[in-house]
Amino acid sequence: MSRTNRRNFLKTSAAIGAGYWALGGIAPRESLSANETINFASIGVGGKGDSDSADAGRSGNMVAICDIDDNQLNRAATKWPNAKKFNDFRKMFDEVGKSIDAITVSTPDHCHAVASVMGMKMGKHCFTQKPLTHSVYEARVMRDVARENKCATQMGNQGTAANSLREAAAVIQAGALGKVTEVHVWTNRPVWPQGKDRPKDEPPVPAHIHWAEWIGPAPTRPYHPDYHPFKWRGWWDFGTGALGDMACHTLNMPYMALDLKDPVWIQAETSGHNKETYPSWSIITFLYPENDKRGAVKLFWYDGGKLPAQELLGDAKMQSSGALVIGDKGKLYAPGDYAERGLQMLGGAEKPEVEWVRSPGHFEEWVRAIKGGEPARSNFQDYAGGLTETVLLGNLAVWAAPEPGTGKKIEWDAKKMEATNAPEVAHIIKPEFHNGYTL
Repeated sequence: MSRTNRRNFLKTSAAIGAGYWALGGIAPRESLSANETINFASIGVGGKGDSDSADAGRSGNMVAICDIDDNQLNRAATKWPNAKKFNDFRKMFDEVGKSIDAITVSTPDHCHAVASVMGMKMGKHCFTQKPLTHSVYEARVMRDVARENKCATQMGNQGTAANSLREAAAVIQAGALGKVTEVHVWTNRPVWPQGKDRPKDEPPVPAHIHWAEWIGPAPTRPYHPDYHPFKWRGWWDFGTGALGDMACHTLNMPYMALDLKDPVWIQAETSGHNKETYPSWSIITFLYPENDKRGAVKLFWYDGGKLPAQELLGDAKMQSSGALVIGDKGKLYAPGDYAERGLQMLGGAEKPEVEWVRSPGHFEEWVRAIKGGEPARSNFQDYAGGLTETVLLGNLAVWAAPEPGTGKKIEWDAKKMEATNAPEVAHIIKPEFHNGYTL
């Protein structure tokens, strides 16, 4: 059987599987058989891209590697000497796109969407690091393009595959807490500078850095080590702050349990910010309306050293990150970024026996989907796009709180993708793309 015929057969097979129906009818566009080798390309091979590309290399054949840092690129080339090297993912797709089945995207946040969408429009299956995108608009586009092209997708929030996280979500869905009314989520981030001004000096670009490719779709500015390689997370033009960096992990369990999409409003209290970098700390409140599975829920997010009141936890130890879900029958406390430090039932709640679908592994789920199996849990279409959007909506409220204290309450119309009372955040919802990049 030819490779094309095998792909068509597996595509049909996936369509009649339980996983296909459970996740809204996603079938990979170019399903490979279980015995076929996947040809991968990795965009970003340093930092988190090191482990993402390693996962890809273990799972198939690496045909291309791309990074704006020649040192990282050359280091990766020692692992995959036959992979073609690129500094610009656009050139990579132009030159070797036909040989690529699937891509990993592990760049700074502002380049996630432009690289991923370009690949998916060419029919490439896509694994993109968290947060899926830099903006709400990009999250919608990523979801829609993945669905239209029937790509197998997965966001890199590996805790989604953890048994502890899935069990916690199942306990809540089983009704152990009764009617849930509040969720509190906190993180020890940022661990990079925030609340600072743009640097005024202009050091030379290191010889191994391709700065124009690093800037990508963002407004052009001079190179500075305050941006690359790590501190970009704190800058509005490049990162998504502590919220964007960690909430796709720490908020993941309550999102899975309670379907926390499309808040009515969002409001932030912050240390203030200069619209260059995110604030040094923030407390963000989201109100989610009642739906057919639960009542209205108020979510509180804390970063920069802010924490919920200890009395909410009683005698339980407040850890540096975690999630607390409160219902009228008790509470569930899941310390850690991924609910990985054990579940604690508080306030009289009892833990029921529950079942959940165990994962073969986060990256392995994606590989399985590429080969015609059921979709990965954190696929863009039915999970990660919505999670990323609900996370990034918090930054609308942060932008609207430039002075220390509590900022404007942002009223959100999800269908129109519009902050109805805050036109000043429109460019945060949908950014302008620069330097010839587009979705």
